[in-house]
Amino acid sequence: MNLWWLVSIFSFCIGTAIQGALKPEVLNVGAIFSFGTVNGQVSRIAMKAAQDDINSDPRVLGGRKLSITMHDAKFNGFLSIMGALQFMETDTLAIVGPQSAVMAHVLSHLANELQVPLLSFTALDPTLSPLQYPFFVQTAPNDLYLMSAIAEMVSYFGWGEVIAIFNDDDQGRNGVTALGDKLAEIRCKISYKSALPPDQSVTETDVRNELVKVRMMEARVIVVHGYSRTGLMVFDVAQRLGMMDSGYVWIATTWLSTFIDSKSPLSLKTAKSILGALTLRQHTPDSKRRRDFVSRWNTLSNGSIGLNPYGLYAYDTVWMIARALKLFLDQGNTISFSNDTKLNGLGGGTLNLGALSIFDGGKKFLANILQTNMTGLSGPIHFNQDRSLLHPSYDIINVIEHGYPQQIGYWSNYSGLSVVPPEKLYRKPANRSSSNQHLYSVVWPGGVTSKPRGWVFPNNGRQLRIGVPNRVSYRDFVFKVNGTDIVHGYCIDVFLAAVRLLPYAVPYKFIPYGDGHKNPTYSELINQITTGVFDAAVGDIAIVTNRTKAVDFTQPYIESGLVVVAPVRKLNSSAWAFLRPFTPLMWAVTGVFFLVVGTVVWILEHRLNDEFRGPPRKQIVTVLW
Repeated sequence: MNLWWLVSIFSFCIGTAIQGALKPEVLNVGAIFSFGTVNGQVSRIAMKAAQDDINSDPRVLGGRKLSITMHDAKFNGFLSIMGALQFMETDTLAIVGPQSAVMAHVLSHLANELQVPLLSFTALDPTLSPLQYPFFVQTAPNDLYLMSAIAEMVSYFGWGEVIAIFNDDDQGRNGVTALGDKLAEIRCKISYKSALPPDQSVTETDVRNELVKVRMMEARVIVVHGYSRTGLMVFDVAQRLGMMDSGYVWIATTWLSTFIDSKSPLSLKTAKSILGALTLRQHTPDSKRRRDFVSRWNTLSNGSIGLNPYGLYAYDTVWMIARALKLFLDQGNTISFSNDTKLNGLGGGTLNLGALSIFDGGKKFLANILQTNMTGLSGPIHFNQDRSLLHPSYDIINVIEHGYPQQIGYWSNYSGLSVVPPEKLYRKPANRSSSNQHLYSVVWPGGVTSKPRGWVFPNNGRQLRIGVPNRVSYRDFVFKVNGTDIVHGYCIDVFLAAVRLLPYAVPYKFIPYGDGHKNPTYSELINQITTGVFDAAVGDIAIVTNRTKAVDFTQPYIESGLVVVAPVRKLNSSAWAFLRPFTPLMWAVTGVFFLVVGTVVWILEHRLNDEFRGPPRKQIVTVLW
């Protein structure tokens, strides 16, 4: 009997040990972020809240506990790699992060080798292809859609060129490349790429040197793509250089809206430097769960930092992992790790390379993550075949006084620009025609509400040399003011009116042609264009066959030939209007002619015609008659 009890107890202990091995009580997940940054602070709080919510509900993981180990990379690549290696040594099932795309390119190779899913909502480089990095998953819309939104904004406002300022790292370069591709699709372009050093090493001198170059450019539409530290430095220096005045357009990517959401109220200096800028924010639909979480945020963060969309994505990413783990275990899979044979034979020195092991169920776990179909704080979460999220969308923000973010519309990959929330348009057929693109009015830099031209007189651009005839006669067409280089005239007025209608600036300079003592030969003036002395000519130049063979003419705006110019006076019409030509002088002249004609007739007739004879009185009456 005692032997039977001993065997039973031994069997129970063995079974419990095996069950514990197959279904561990603690599920380890790692997180690699720089907790000194805005997104790092917000993500840390949100992931901790998600962990607590998951562990407080036994229905999620069947009583098991999710344990998220945080690693502070301090925005250092080496520390990021060390953190990932430490996680891999402790049988970590998934890693949230890294924060930057630079490290995502590196750590994805490690994730591929050890088959541990790597999920990031901040490393949104569009070149992180799932074909090259199958175990890397972006849980927020990547920058390809962000750049599509900016390109459509540029097209909507009618600008043709932009200048891109960015940090010279993987995320900055590849994001700007995506922007250039999207602009090319709408026949726009990036006229100048201003590359700054990586975020942690950029200095104010670097920024100033680049902005001085940008200020010399023709384009005035500037896109700032980078991180909050660099971006705020760019705006601060630009404000001191006078580049936040009217005429400029500043478009910041999501870093600016993130900073405003988390650091409001802003300091007076910062608010003044970003006044009139446009920025984008990941669109998260309103819901009861989202409102409840927002109301909890002050308690979770102790008022240390405001919530931004990355906090919502951090919370949802942890829930995605928990749901995928539940499905993974419910499918009867076991959590086990095996040695990587590729590491055999490596000495490794003091590195414990043998502790790195492959997650045997990594591929099935990854498949479960990609099959996620849930509604989180950030909205519906579902992956397309190319691993992009369903219906990526953004809020379009205009920064007005005191740094207040005023929403002027939305952009979605489904409907384009609109003032209607994207989730309402998803119920209708997609319509991306330009007639349906709308945004509310914008307060631009300098406090102006009229749309900037986007193109100005370049300080370093060569002026067009416009030859004008220095005429002596017919000076109403073209004439030079004596003693100056100022040129006036009807032809000049027509030219200036045409230039004002252009959607961009045209630098030019009038150069008189001729000695001023006689009219110049127009054929010689035309030849000066063909030889490169002048770029164009303005004046009363007749269009003749020989000249059309050398240069192109505009449509004629003066009809050739002789004309008479007379003033026009408007007079009131009446029944006696026919008498207006008969002035007193004309009446006198007419009377004199009557007398002369009568006298001539009398001289010719009085010798032969008895009617013209008689007393003088009778003859005078006959003459008058």
